[in-house]
Amino acid sequence: MADRKVCIGVIAGAHGVRGQVRVKSFTAEPQDVTAYGPVTDASGVRQFDLRITGAARGMMLAKIDGVGDRDAADLLRGTELYVDRDRLPDPDEDEFYYTDLIGLDVVSTGSEPLGTVRAMHNFGAGDMIELENGSGKTELVPFTAAVVAGVDLEAGVVTIDPPHEIFVRPDAHLDEDDDADESGEAGT
Repeated sequence: MADRKVCIGVIAGAHGVRGQVRVKSFTAEPQDVTAYGPVTDASGVRQFDLRITGAARGMMLAKIDGVGDRDAADLLRGTELYVDRDRLPDPDEDEFYYTDLIGLDVVSTGSEPLGTVRAMHNFGAGDMIELENGSGKTELVPFTAAVVAGVDLEAGVVTIDPPHEIFVRPDAHLDEDDDADESGEAGT
């Protein structure tokens, strides 16, 4: 996992006229965005040494060496901030870094292959697994105890009890009570 990068924040824009930036932190404690040493951009080419100067409107305010005015700070807007995965502390039991889950195989509780973890998301209502099946189709599945039966990082497997509303097996047969003809269209 040492070769993986983890996004721990993003520069949201300039703050003031002296080159400070607003940083949206993705760490559990927002000020920890500076706890892991210098950060890089997504390519790993540009390195930034952040110094927290305060907080405002739910974001950290920071000074970056070499950024001395508002224009220079504004040019960094949208820059995602990364650290090497091995610089982060080990997660507690039953906690996972998103980056550790990406690429794992996903199987049902019956050991049926369902696909691969393509990405992890949180759109505000909780963590979601973006699952890509063998044909390239993607599904979003809640990353909750009710759906995720287990994660085995060593084996590289996430076991889920897929919600029926999301995963309907292609060979599932219609109930006898359903009013459908052989073409799958509802009868009248």
